[in-house]
Amino acid sequence: MFGNRVRKTFRHLRKTMARDGIEAFRLYDRDIPELRLVVDWYAGHAVLGEYVRDQTDIPEFLPAMAQALATALEVPLSHVHVKQRRTGARGHRYERLERKGERLDVGEGDLTFLCNLDDFIDTGLYADHRVTRQLVRGEAAGKDFLNLYAYTGAFTVAAAKGGARSTLSVDASQQYLDWARDNLARNDLDGPQHTFAAIDALQWLDWAERAGQRFDLAWVDPPSFSANRAQGREFDVLRDHPALLRAVLAVLRPGGIAFFSTNHQRFIADFTDLDAAITDISAQTLPIDYRNQHVHRCWRLVRA
Repeated sequence: MFGNRVRKTFRHLRKTMARDGIEAFRLYDRDIPELRLVVDWYAGHAVLGEYVRDQTDIPEFLPAMAQALATALEVPLSHVHVKQRRTGARGHRYERLERKGERLDVGEGDLTFLCNLDDFIDTGLYADHRVTRQLVRGEAAGKDFLNLYAYTGAFTVAAAKGGARSTLSVDASQQYLDWARDNLARNDLDGPQHTFAAIDALQWLDWAERAGQRFDLAWVDPPSFSANRAQGREFDVLRDHPALLRAVLAVLRPGGIAFFSTNHQRFIADFTDLDAAITDISAQTLPIDYRNQHVHRCWRLVRA
C-alpha cells in the first residue's frame, strides 16, 4: 500500500514540479494512518521520516519501508535517506545525526539551495514554505530585509533575488549562517549588503531597537521551543510570541511588513496590543503537495 501510494503521487506531481523547476516536494504525509511516515523528494533522492512511538518502534520496519520506497520511485536504495523523529521532542531542531558533510543542489524555480540529507533531522530547506518565499521575494525590491531565526538563509536568498537593498540574517548558530552565505554564493547573490549575526534573536532585537536599526521587511519563523543554556533562558512560541512580535514591530519602519510563521500544531495566536494590521495568509501559503493543511500557519503584519 505504501509503495503504491507513493508511486501514484510521484507520477501525479513530477511533471508539474518539473515545469516550475521545483526539485523538493512532498510525496507522502501520513496518508495511511497506521504508517506515521513522511516522504520528501529532493532532486533524485527521497527522505523518509518516521514519527516514532515507543509501542511501534520495530527494528525491521524502517528498512522495509525504505526498500519499498526505493522500488516505487525507481531509485537506488542509497538514495533513500532514513530519519526518525521523536514525537514531543523539545529543542532538537538542529540535532546532528551524522557527519558526512555531503550537500546536494536542489532547485526551486530559478534558485538553487544546498541541502544535506543525512547529517541533521532537517535538510536545510523547508519545502512547505516554497510559496511563502515567493511572497517575500515579491515584497523585497529596494527594502532592508531582516531574517530572524534564519537557519540556512533560504528566505535571505529569496529576498536578495527579489532585489532587496540589504539583508540581515540572525541565527544563534554560526554553522547555519555559514550555510546561508554558501546559499547566497551558490546563486551569485553574495555581497557586502548581506550581513549576518550569530546571536539569540530576542537578544539581538533588544539591542537593535536601542541602536536604532530599522527594516522594511522581516521574516520570523521561530522554533516551537528552544533553550539558551548560557543565559538560562527558554523560548516557547505559545507563551512568548506576543513579546517576540512586539519586538519585531519595534524594529520595522512605519508601513513595514513582517511575515510570522509557526509549525506548532496546537498554536493559539495572541495578537492583542500589536500595533499592526494583521492578516492570516496560511491557506494561500500551502503548496499543492502538502495534504496536511496544518503543516504551518502564517500571518502578514503591517506596522501602523
